[in-house]
Amino acid sequence: MTETTDRLDPTVVRVSPDNRFEGVVALVTGAGRGIGRAVSLALGQAGATVALAARTTAEIEAVAGEIVAAGGDASAYYADVTVLDTAENLIQAVEGDLGPLHVLVNAAGVSPTYTSAERITAEDYDLIIATNLTAPFRLSQAAGARMLERGSGSITNIASIGGLVALPKLAAYCAAKAGLISMTRAMALEWADRSVRVNAVAPAYVPTEMANGLISHPEIGPSLIAQTPMGRFGTTDEVARAVLFLASDDAAYITGQTLAVDGGWTIH
Repeated sequence: MTETTDRLDPTVVRVSPDNRFEGVVALVTGAGRGIGRAVSLALGQAGATVALAARTTAEIEAVAGEIVAAGGDASAYYADVTVLDTAENLIQAVEGDLGPLHVLVNAAGVSPTYTSAERITAEDYDLIIATNLTAPFRLSQAAGARMLERGSGSITNIASIGGLVALPKLAAYCAAKAGLISMTRAMALEWADRSVRVNAVAPAYVPTEMANGLISHPEIGPSLIAQTPMGRFGTTDEVARAVLFLASDDAAYITGQTLAVDGGWTIH
């Protein structure tokens, strides 16, 4: 069976409008591009009222415009998730504007360096940990406190196969994502008896602004494909489908899990 062109296009998001999220308020960080954008569009197509947060206002406004143009409901919020007070202020603003938050997707992430561990600068390390681990903790803490009061809610963290297996020249990124997966499990355990679920999705390399440098590299790109049993890169659409499953009532009895969307990478 041959792949269609749009299946491999990371800008294409195809989720059937099943209205699984009708009446649901969802917040997505890192919503302006890559996986965050795909998740936001998919949630909008599935009926959610979507709050999009990121540092680049033009990008999240554009994504919000796409959702609204398709008949959905979306609002854009400027947010630098590495700033201490952002989590509380953002959750408060979203709930004040849109009502109680039902779903949080922590999709904001950075990977600014591809170098051996001994060469990672303190500045890059701090940025990687702040964005990929500390920010999801603070946002989950702020959103989770409100969800616990209401007795329901779903949090999905965008981790990485780098949190499950070692990736060369990405030591700080792997450390952050492994921490995120462990945090997911701990929060899920603490909050399970109060019906707040916490899960993670761990993608392999998919075409995004963050990963395109490696994917398009004439030597690294083919080596990544060679390590993937399915023999291709995934798409942001495929990651978004996994996120929607974990965030929805279809996964009502699932918590503390990390779903690898990796074409089989972590099998071996």
